[in-house]
Amino acid sequence: MSSFADPTLEGARSSRPSRARRAPVSRLGLILMAPAMLLLTLFFFLPVALTGVFAFTDLSTSTGIGRGDYVVTPNLLRELGDRGMSSADLEAVSRASVTVDAETIERARAAGVDGRFLDDIEGDFLGRSFDAPSDFERDLRRLRTAPRRARDLKSAAALFETSVLNQRFTTSDGLSAKLETLAPEVTPAARAQIVDASYTGARFTTENFERLATQKETARLVANTFLYVGATLSLFNVGLGLFLAVVLFYTPKGMSSLFSTLWLLPRITPVVLYAVMWKWFTWEGGFLPILAEQVGLPSFNYMKGSVVTAWATMITLNGFIGASFGLILFSGALRAIPVQQLWASEVDGASRWQQVRRIILPQMRWPILFVTAYQTLSLLSSYEQIWLTTNGGPGRTTTVWALEAFKTALSNYTGNLEYGMGAAMALVLVVVGLVLSLIYLRLFKFNELVGRPKIEI
Repeated sequence: MSSFADPTLEGARSSRPSRARRAPVSRLGLILMAPAMLLLTLFFFLPVALTGVFAFTDLSTSTGIGRGDYVVTPNLLRELGDRGMSSADLEAVSRASVTVDAETIERARAAGVDGRFLDDIEGDFLGRSFDAPSDFERDLRRLRTAPRRARDLKSAAALFETSVLNQRFTTSDGLSAKLETLAPEVTPAARAQIVDASYTGARFTTENFERLATQKETARLVANTFLYVGATLSLFNVGLGLFLAVVLFYTPKGMSSLFSTLWLLPRITPVVLYAVMWKWFTWEGGFLPILAEQVGLPSFNYMKGSVVTAWATMITLNGFIGASFGLILFSGALRAIPVQQLWASEVDGASRWQQVRRIILPQMRWPILFVTAYQTLSLLSSYEQIWLTTNGGPGRTTTVWALEAFKTALSNYTGNLEYGMGAAMALVLVVVGLVLSLIYLRLFKFNELVGRPKIEI
C-alpha cells in the first residue's frame, strides 16, 4: 500500500461541514433561573391563563366561585318575559298554592304558631290543597282557635303557601319536579328554559363576547380608546419625547442634564400625588382657572367641565409621563450614534435639520419601534390616571376600554362585579396588543433591523 494519502479524499473530508457542538447545559444556571421562572409563572403566565378561562364564564359576585343552586326569583321571571316567554307560563310559575300536610304543619309549628290552632288545622284541612291563599285564609277564620288579629292570621297562613319562588334547589331535577307539580300547565320547553336560567353558579359561555359584539357601548369604548392611545402616543410618548431628545442632544451637557432630570418628575412622582397636583392645577380655584379669569378667558373646572378640556387634560397628564420614558430611551440611542458622522456632515455643510433627517432619524428606527410598541401596550392597559382624575367623565365621554374593564370587574356601582365580562374585555386587549405588535414589527421592517449588516467592518 502507498504511504501517501489520496489528496481527493483529504479534500472531500475537509469540505464536509463539521457538526456544531452543543454547549453543555449548566445545572447551576438552571438552579439560578428557577426562582425567576417560578415568579414568572405565578405572576404572569398563571394570571393570563386564568383570564382566558374566566373570559368564557359568567362568573360574578352573584354566582360565586363554587357550585351554584337553582333559584327562581321575580327578577328572573321578568327577564324571561323580556326574552319572549309567554305570560301564561310566567303567571303559572309565580302563582302560589296552599297545601296542608305534615311538612307545612311542622314548618308552622317551628315558626311559633299556636299549637291548638295547628291541631284544628290538621284535623280539618290535612291533605287538602287551595289554589288561592285567600280561600285558605277565609276557611281559617271559621276555626274556633284562629287568631283574632288579621296580621297574625295572614302570617300563619303564609307558612302553608307553596311556591317555587325564592326557594333554593340543589339539583335541576328537583326544581323541574317542583315546577311540574305546582305548574303542570307550563310546557316542557318553557320549564327547561326556566331551570337553565335559574342556575346561580358560574357557567362556561360565550355570552360575554356576544354582548361586546352587539351592545352600542362597545363602539364608543373603541373610539375613545383609539383617540386616547393615538393622540397620547403620537403627540407625547413618541413625538414630544423624540423632539426633546434631539433638542437636548444639541444642547450643552450641563443644561441638558438638568432639563432631563426635571422632565423625569412626572414619571417618578407617585400616581396619586400626580393626580392631586393636576386637580389643583385644573379644578375651580386652581392655577389654570385663576389664570384664565385674569386674562378674560372662561374659568371653570377644566378637568371635568367640558368634553374637550377633559380630553385635553387626560391626554396631557398621561403624555407627560410617557414623554419622559421616550426621552430617556431616545437620548441613550442618540449618544450611540458615531459623532464622526455628524462632524463629516458639518464639513459638507449640512444643517441641523439635514443632520436630523439624513443621519439621526434613519438610525432611530429601532428605538422608535420599541417605544411605539411598548407605549401602545402600556396605554391600552392603563386606566389609573383616568380613574383618579376624570373617572371617565364628564358622563362617560372619556371612559376607555381598560377603565371600563376595571369598573366592570372590580368597581361596579350596582354591587354585582362581573368578573367574567371584565376578563373578556381584558382578553380582547391582549389580542389587540399582540396584533398591533405584529403590525409594528412589519411596519418597521424588524427582520432588517436584526439582520446581518450590509457592510462588514
